[in-house]
Amino acid sequence: MHASEVMTSDVATVSPDTPLTTIAELLLSRHISGVPVVDSGGTLVGVVSEADLMWRAGGEGTEHRSWWAGLLAGRPLQAADFIRTHGTRAADIMSRDLITVAEDTPIEDVVDLFERRRVKRVPVVRGGRVVGIVSRSDLIKTLALQRPPGDSLVDDRLLQDRLQALLAAQPWLDIARVNAVVENGTARLSGLVGSDTERRALHVAARSIAGIRSVEDNLTVGVTPMGGV
Repeated sequence: MHASEVMTSDVATVSPDTPLTTIAELLLSRHISGVPVVDSGGTLVGVVSEADLMWRAGGEGTEHRSWWAGLLAGRPLQAADFIRTHGTRAADIMSRDLITVAEDTPIEDVVDLFERRRVKRVPVVRGGRVVGIVSRSDLIKTLALQRPPGDSLVDDRLLQDRLQALLAAQPWLDIARVNAVVENGTARLSGLVGSDTERRALHVAARSIAGIRSVEDNLTVGVTPMGGV
């Protein structure tokens, strides 16, 4: 499965000159957490997220730095802080460190990108232009709710891949300490979880995969080290 199969194609975009008030209204009306910024030629140049808007609304930055922190930051960084805390357009606060994928990027790579870069969404681009966007919710819905065609049996390996991809996308789970395999339609869970709530959530995740008929629980509830160490 590739990004093109799960992405949302009806993508809202804004220009670098779009007022922040307009962007805030757009996020609320579309129930989205971020919006791509494109130039007059349609090329992706940045992304404005809820976090960017909250940073602006909260007035974080230069006025909250201590005298020593301001001195160490230097004038260029102080100026950049001022722009982010006083800007009025998308170009003033947008993230320019673009994280994108192509239409043929495997879903496994998208999941890995979400985990490594701690992002909630990623634009899908073709020739620098946005053709779609994949969010965590898009990915989880597709992986968890996808139904096998007809009454045909689903290969255990495919079910296992879907389950592992779903678990890898969860921020509450230390995936390195949990093992999930599927044999004859049964999800066998083992490893260490931090609470009984996590144990129950793993059961829910396994049962949400169409084709998994039962769950075998060999999990141990204990205290997981912070940071997955």
